Amino acid sequence: MRRVVLILLLLCCTIVFALGGDPGQSRSSSYRAPASGRTSYGAARRSHSARSAFVRQNPCPATGKTSGRCPGYVVVHKIPLKCGGADDPSNMEWESKAAAHAKSRADRRCKV
Repeated sequence: MRRVVLILLLLCCTIVFALGGDPGQSRSSSYRAPASGRTSYGAARRSHSARSAFVRQNPCPATGKTSGRCPGYVVVHKIPLKCGGADDPSNMEWESKAAAHAKSRADRRCKV
């Protein structure tokens, strides 16, 4: 009886690995976002290098530093990416967290 169970277990594992799956890994974690500049959720991809370039050119209003955290402020896009704005330092600005939160809650649509 033990041999039969062991053989069935080995057979199942062989089939799973032959099909390219890992029994401990979910299917969704192997999904890769399309190369269209969008995330798997459909949101526009943001460039970390563009944000870093903006911060180097425009120091934090609170601390004056060109790297690290900026308490009370966030970097936002003047023209949102979802509205066709560029992910470029020229389209970025510092905004207080309170103002950014109020703006995002007030109008989530693109203005034409």
